[in-house]
Parts: sequence; structure tokens; C-alpha cells
Amino acid sequence: MSTQIGHSARRKEGRAKVTGQALYVDDVTPVGVLHGVTVRSTVPHGRITGIRFDPSIDWSEFTIVTAADIPGVNRVTLIVDDQPYLASDEIRHPEEPIVLIAHADRARAEQARRGVTIDVEPLPAVFDMNASQQVFKRYEVRKGDVDAALADPAAVVVEGEYETGAQEQLYIEPNGMLAVADAKHGVTVWGSMQCPYYIHAALAALFGLPVSKIRVVQMETGGGFGGKEEYPSIIAGHAALLAWKAGRPVKMMYGRTEDMACTTKRHPSRTRHRTAVTRDGRLLAMDIDFAIDGGAYCTLSPVVLSRGTIHAAGPYACPNVRVRGRAMATNVPPNGAFRGFGAPQSIFALERHMDRVAGAVGLAPDEFRRRNFIRTGDTLAVGQTIKEPVNMQALLDRALTLAGYREKRERFQRENQRGPLRKGIGFATFMHGAGFTGSGEVHLASLATVEGTIDGVVRVLASSTEIGQGTNTIFSQIAAETLGIECDDIEVVRPDTAEVPNSGPTVASRTCMVVGKLVESAAAGIKHALLDAGYLRAVYSRAEFLAGCRRYVESFGPLRATSQYEPPADLAWDDEKYFGDAYGTYAWAAYVAEVTVDLTTWETRVDDFVAVQEVGRVINPILATGQIEGGVAQGIGWAIYEDVVWREGRMANAQMTNYIMPSSMDLPPIRVYFEEVPYPNGPGGAKGIGELPIDGAAPAIFNAVAHATGVQPTRLPLTPERLMALMEPARV
Repeated sequence: MSTQIGHSARRKEGRAKVTGQALYVDDVTPVGVLHGVTVRSTVPHGRITGIRFDPSIDWSEFTIVTAADIPGVNRVTLIVDDQPYLASDEIRHPEEPIVLIAHADRARAEQARRGVTIDVEPLPAVFDMNASQQVFKRYEVRKGDVDAALADPAAVVVEGEYETGAQEQLYIEPNGMLAVADAKHGVTVWGSMQCPYYIHAALAALFGLPVSKIRVVQMETGGGFGGKEEYPSIIAGHAALLAWKAGRPVKMMYGRTEDMACTTKRHPSRTRHRTAVTRDGRLLAMDIDFAIDGGAYCTLSPVVLSRGTIHAAGPYACPNVRVRGRAMATNVPPNGAFRGFGAPQSIFALERHMDRVAGAVGLAPDEFRRRNFIRTGDTLAVGQTIKEPVNMQALLDRALTLAGYREKRERFQRENQRGPLRKGIGFATFMHGAGFTGSGEVHLASLATVEGTIDGVVRVLASSTEIGQGTNTIFSQIAAETLGIECDDIEVVRPDTAEVPNSGPTVASRTCMVVGKLVESAAAGIKHALLDAGYLRAVYSRAEFLAGCRRYVESFGPLRATSQYEPPADLAWDDEKYFGDAYGTYAWAAYVAEVTVDLTTWETRVDDFVAVQEVGRVINPILATGQIEGGVAQGIGWAIYEDVVWREGRMANAQMTNYIMPSSMDLPPIRVYFEEVPYPNGPGGAKGIGELPIDGAAPAIFNAVAHATGVQPTRLPLTPERLMALMEPARV
């Protein structure tokens, strides 16, 4: 029997990508294809009073679509169906799509876009979520009596306010879709996406068609990070509307500037903490007010808010906790999914605040956390009792030792008395829930199928997408491990809603843990079918398994097994009270950052980074390490480089020349270490991993900057201008 889990199998799609055989949506150009473009609002809020077309252009050459041409419902199907595909009356943000245009010549389509004028009656606009009166969603988590604990005269109460800005996903491939559509055959789209079945449901409503007439096919996808979770439903709808009217294939490809300006971002946030502790540093109460800016439409804000709210109290045992969360509406383009999904915002505030609380009672940051870490048997803020083995102290000790934390902390404090360079070291300890929150996985009821074929290939059918993170490879490893064969014997079928079942979206650290478990179960199903049929012995070779598949198909027909998600028996969640087992399991981590701050240029550079995490069993070490390195790199960018500049609700720096992200030369060595504690409900013992690494980098860096400079930064990103304003306010 082969052992496939735990070693770094080659990427399944690697050869096709490096040789150029892999096809992305812009590599496909059908005969007769038209190129679509979008005419958008330029004002943040107003009423449309007219649409004018430049009379010098021969508009008969173009296909033109407005809201009046929509055959079904002019609302994007998601959580709250409040966002129109095309505005017909009210404009709620300055990139609102209003008119679609298509032409066989892409340059002519672009020229025509500039020939359309939208007449608008302006209305008042809100850009500051703190000034907004419209709330998309509220949550409140309660445990114990927070007010009584805060009023205890013996308690030390520490307050703080923390802000995070928007962040662009900046995937390497911009959004793009190719569509064909007509009333007889229905609608088919091919494109760059994370969640084919989101688009499937959205198109059915948009065209008023039965789901049997909608087909969604994922092309090779050059990154997503959440930015291709919900937004592709819009560009797919736009391309399909043009194709429906034109009777020809239509391709829509966003340029980088349009993609950055119009698509969703990480939600900006504002978090207020009031924390009560004993004089010896034991947590008594945590009162947390957490708000995020949802933008003009709801999109996924309730779910982002949910995860941020649940993670806001962190991996700490506190008898009294209150977390109030709100998602607010503003007149900026809607914010949406981004790796971490709300948790990075609330964890940043928490870990920055925990360092300040430690200082208030005279404890070192690490000692304060040790006194308050949650342990097996303790209860989180949402009432979830931790049943799995948890040893945050061991994770922290290992991370601090690997980073040389104690020696460096003392040495930097001595050496920082001279010269323009200041060194600092800081850390963050945190956890991240894997899978959908609460009853989310039950509602999804995800499916995965495994099929043995007559030619000796085992096919995995699931709608989970490969977007660079390694889905195809780990599914192959999980199936091969279960069946006792090799990864090369496994084919992972391209996500195509005409062929694969709905295994849920490729989000929420669920692909490996949840869908991978379904793949494991389905693979076990075909193995047992062969055993029951007498075509396999209890102990068999790879050749015997493949021969058994062939004999079974010849005798009985298709050899297929489908597995559907069933929650672990010991989980209970109350959606109304927002109380109970929020996640099946958590990944746990301690990250350490070492920084240099230049007091001449006010720049911050990360010199070294140590990431230690417990993520269950590691399926593929190289892919897992890459996930951590990539998440940390994004976290470094969010912390000190990436600043979305807003002007009247529009992104003013929507180019890679002035939206500054870290290059490889700006990143430190990122040293990645795993602790493996197998999770019994994950495939081979694995947990989710993808979102965890984005959570810890920013607070670790900010805590290191505080150590280096003595100031207490609370607003992210910490650009040179902001650091100078903190350290020398008289110069600003």
C-alpha cells in the first residue's frame, strides 16, 4: 500500500502551467467573439436622469445592454439580493455598472465606452462608516457579566481603538469571463473563479431560466484570495447578457486598473477594546466593539462580520466577554471576501491591545499571554468548549526560541539608544476556525464523487477550484492514500457544473478539511465496492486495484461513490442566539516578527519572520509551507505597504505603480514550522490552513515597531507618513 499523505507530491497542473499548455480565459477566442466593456458611474450617489450616446459614433455596429434588457431579476443572488447587475435608477457608488457594450474589435469597444454619458442628479454620499446610519448586519456575543467585571474597583481597565484599511487582493490574473447564451440552449460561461455554483445560481435568476439550462466552467485561474468568490457572478452576468442580446460569444476581460477600482476589497475596520485584568495579569473582562465598512451593497459582509466577531476575543480564557459587531453601508464600491474573512481585522486589534494590557500591569507580553491562554476544556466567548488538544504555550515557546526573542528583545533595547535605526521584535498568538461558521456546512450539504474507470484512472469530481493553492494535488494525494495507488493514477476533473456535484465554495479554509474528507470518504466507497464484489483482496497491490476497477466496470457498469457532508456528532450551534460550536476545529499559531525602523526615512522593514502553527496533519509540506509564506507576505503588505487611497469613494491609486505592495526584495526570510496534531474529522487528520497565516503578521509587526520606537501604532497600514506623525507630530 502506498503512502501519499505527508510528502510533497508534484503539482498536478504544474507541467501544463510551466509549458504554457494551461488555458486561461483570455487564451480562448472563439470564432465570432465580441469583446465586452462596462460603462460605469463616476459619482458616488445619485439618480440616473438619462443616458446619452455620442452621435458621432455609429452605434448600429455595437451590442448595447441596459437594465431594460435583463430577462430575469436584476439582482445578484447572494445573501441579501440588493445589488443590481446594472443600475437603472439609483447609483450607490462611483463604479456602479450602468451600460454594457460589445464589439468585435476590443479597441472600438473601448472607444465606444468613452462615448456614453450618464446624466445624474447627485445625492449626499457617506464615505466614513462611523458616520453611516445604515447597518447591513449586527451580531452580539455574550459570556458572563462584562459590566460588573469592568466596574470592579480592584481591576485594571485598559482601553484602545484600532483601525485597519482596505486591501486589494491583487491576484496575478484579472477577472475575465467568456459567455454564450440564447433562449433555446441556455447560458454557458467559462472563466476565472473560485465558486462555480455561486455563478450558477446567480445566472439562473438573472435570466429566469431553470438551473438545467445554466452551465459554469472554471478555466485556469490565476489566483483569487477571495476576490474571485462573489464578484465573478457580476462579470459572468454582464458577459452573458451581451451574448444573449448579440447571439454571439462575448468575452469580458478587465484591465488591471478597472479590476482594482471596481472589484471588492478587504473590509476596513474599527475596533474598540475595554479590557479588565487583575493586578497580577489575569483577564477579567473583554468588551469589544467591532465595525466593518461593507461599502454600497451587502455582498458577503454578514459572513465577514460573523468570522471577525467570533475571533475578536482570540485564544484566551476570559470569564466575561461581550463582542458587538456591525457591518455598515457607505458609498464606496462594495467590499467582500478576502483571505481571512474578517478575522485579520479583529485579531490585529486584539493582539495589538494585548501587548498594551500586558504593559499596564507590568508584565512581559509573553508572560501575560501565558497566564491567559485557553486550554483544553476551557470555553471560548461563543460558548464553545475546546475539546481538542491545545497547547498555545508550547507553540509560543517554540516560536520565541526559534526567533531568539528574549535575547534580541534585551539587546535591541540596549542598542536602540544610538543611531537612526531602531530594532524591535514582537509576536502575535491567534487561532482560526476551519470551515463555514456554525451551521454553514450543514446548510451547504456539500457533495464529492470519486469514480473508478475502465482504463485504470480514478476521477475525483468536485466543484472546489484550483486557484494556485494546490487543490488538485491534495485531492489526488487524499484519494491515492485511501485507495493505495499513486497520485498519477488520479484525475481531478475540471469544475464544470454540468459534470461535477456542488461541493460548496472554495473559501473558508474548507477545501482540504471539509471537501477533502468527502473525497476520502467517496474513495473509500469505491474501494469497499470492489472488496464486496470480490475484485479486491484485503491486501492488494496498485496493479490489482486498477485491474479490479476494470473488471467491475466491465461487469456492472459505472463504479462511482458520492459522499455528502455530515457534521461531527458532538457539534451544536444556535443560529438565533449565536452560541455554541462555531467551528468543527481551529488551527492555532504563534508568529514572531523582527523589524528595523529607520528614523530618517520613517520606513519599516521586516528583517526576519518565524511562523509556528498547529494545523493538524500536513498533507503536502511544500504546498502547506507555500500557503504560510504567501499569507505572511500578504500580511506584511497589509501591515506596512498597501494603502488604498480613496477620493470621493473612488480608489485613486488603482495601478500597480502607485498601489505599493511588497516585492520579493521587500520580504524577509519567512521561516515556517508545523506542529502536527491530527484532527479526527479531517482527511488523514488535516485541518484548514489557507486563511490562518494572514491573521498574525500585521499585529506581530506592529508589536515589534512598538518595541523598537516606544510609540503605540494603532492604524494600519503603518506607512512612513503615519509613523512620522506618531513620533514627531510637530513636523506634520
